[in-house]
Amino acid sequence: MIHLQDIRKVFNAGKPNEFVAIQGVNLSIDSHGATALKGPSGSGKTTLLSLLGCMARPTSGRITLQEREITSLPERFLTAIRRETFGIIFQQFNLIKGITALENVMLPAYPTGAKHASLKKRAMALLDLMNIADKADAKVEWLSGGETQRTAIARALINNPAIIIADEPTAHLDTALSREFMEIMRQLKNEGKTIVIASHDPIAYASDVIDRVVEMRDGILVSHEDVT
Repeated sequence: MIHLQDIRKVFNAGKPNEFVAIQGVNLSIDSHGATALKGPSGSGKTTLLSLLGCMARPTSGRITLQEREITSLPERFLTAIRRETFGIIFQQFNLIKGITALENVMLPAYPTGAKHASLKKRAMALLDLMNIADKADAKVEWLSGGETQRTAIARALINNPAIIIADEPTAHLDTALSREFMEIMRQLKNEGKTIVIASHDPIAYASDVIDRVVEMRDGILVSHEDVT
């Protein structure tokens, strides 16, 4: 589904503080499986995740998505690909305070032009799937940690993406909520979604939900292992 060839990402190129975050990475992500990017803080896994999800461009190399080369596409096309293909779960969840859980879930779908009534119905169905439909009208700052997590997952699913990307999703969760998160990922994988998680948490990368573990260090892919 996604193929990275000779990917390099450099920040502040040509300046005294130049930093090579990703160096010469070759990687393929298969459809309908779950891949974990494993490594310590600063290993490059979050940067690689942002490249996989079309949230950033590589300095050099090629990225192919569903047999289409996307590295050099104009930003407006990349924006459409992000919206239609990827559901992103951020480390801090990045929900917008001051508005409700329902409104947060609906937000990523507004640019699609869907009618408000059908969009609201879809968002409510996702909140119900996450067992928090009763929190739809609650402002997100009133939600518990688990409810916040589930709202973020519902938001990531609103455009029915083929690929779910999660950056350190268990970093701020206790053990029970971390395991709950991975069970939700299992359900999504069973429904045919492709899952890519960046994490240094063994609850995530050592879960039996994961099919493949890719280990990174200092911006280099040091190993990959099929674990199922």
